[in-house]
Amino acid sequence: MNIVDPTPVRSHVVTTDVEACDVLVIGGGPAGSTAAALLAQQGRKVVLLEKAHHPRFHIGESLLPANVALFDRLGLREQIEAIGMPKYGVEFVSPDHDHTVALEFAEAWDKSMPYAWQVRRSEMDEMLFRNATAHGADTREGWRVRNVDFDADGATVQATHDDGEKRTWRARFVIDASGRDTFLSNKFKAKQKNPKHNSSALFGHFANALRGEGKLEGNITIFWFAHGWFWYIPLADGTTSIGAVCWPYYLKSRTKPVKDFFADTIALCPQLVERLKDATLVDDAVYATGNYSYTSTHCSGERYLMLGDAFTFVDPVFSSGVYLAMHSAFESVDVVTAALERPAQAAALMQRFERYMRKGPREFSWFIFRVTNPTMREFFMYPQNPMRVKEALMSLLAGDIYGKTPIWRSLRIIKTMYWLVSAGHPRRTWLAWTRRRRNIRDLGPLVGENVVEAK
Repeated sequence: MNIVDPTPVRSHVVTTDVEACDVLVIGGGPAGSTAAALLAQQGRKVVLLEKAHHPRFHIGESLLPANVALFDRLGLREQIEAIGMPKYGVEFVSPDHDHTVALEFAEAWDKSMPYAWQVRRSEMDEMLFRNATAHGADTREGWRVRNVDFDADGATVQATHDDGEKRTWRARFVIDASGRDTFLSNKFKAKQKNPKHNSSALFGHFANALRGEGKLEGNITIFWFAHGWFWYIPLADGTTSIGAVCWPYYLKSRTKPVKDFFADTIALCPQLVERLKDATLVDDAVYATGNYSYTSTHCSGERYLMLGDAFTFVDPVFSSGVYLAMHSAFESVDVVTAALERPAQAAALMQRFERYMRKGPREFSWFIFRVTNPTMREFFMYPQNPMRVKEALMSLLAGDIYGKTPIWRSLRIIKTMYWLVSAGHPRRTWLAWTRRRRNIRDLGPLVGENVVEAK
């Protein structure tokens, strides 16, 4: 007996009708889904287009304590608790020191944010996407935006479904939350390689990796090694996400399959090797991504905003990506509202939004650019708290940079101490500076802009 699938097959179907909406959001990750939920909750007609289908793989699994309040505001605390591994702090492991250092978020200036979570992004992103649906957004998966044309009244957005169907929307406002696809930034030729940083990554998931006990089980570990640093992120399902963030010259030296090269890279860090002595690579899969660091000349225009990674990304060492993305979505609501209802106020709010979007990356970047420097490494490996500098640094690592916590004077003191210590070790400082200059050289394409899998 032949069984015929009753589902109609649509091949290269072109829909001539133009659908209207108030806001069209490109990308169903943390930024796009959060913005769509908030705007739909206001009663606006919101269309959210995601090129993939949830659940889909994504890296960036470690959240910050400042994320907790955002999940509370979305009403998703219980759901994220159910899928997350509690993360109370961070551990630093250095090849130049015989000891390790564990710092807790409870040591930050504001003691009310003592933990966050490690999450499977496939689970968290789907949760946020379905939340946008529940709040009234028209959420569609498998739709890739191909073109956006702006005019004085809004934008015409053309997209293609992965079955070939084509549709057109007429939107009064567009939010680009396309992540590292940087759709609008590419369209406007606004995307720029970060001149101060340049890195790429190899990563995979392991079963049976060693973990801490009790409260320490979910903590993230940062391992420094000769060509960059490793992340070590325990997940609630028993697997551990491990990635090597490397300088371009190192990945350029690869002459073997990615999986073998990743194994050789792990072998360069004996402390990590010890934790993986009984571990196995899940699905025999290793992933690679290149050209990690970039920014854009601007993140707003008369009828659009760029959120999160669609605007800029520096480095994942402090796990700031998801927090900055979701927080930018909350900040975007007032700008969109003004553009749609109070145009006379929109320009001023967009200028404020431009300043806001640069603040987070700027504050994190000062430390990111120096995290592999021996002087900064000493600060992390021998933490002290004169004038509350340790509390201020932990507040930064917790993501507490937009509130009223008075950390800025102490952070300036840390920076002053860094320069003084560097000046006291001129040869070490010169060698570190010249080495970094070599490390961040642009060596051309590495393994592509997007994540690719190699087995």
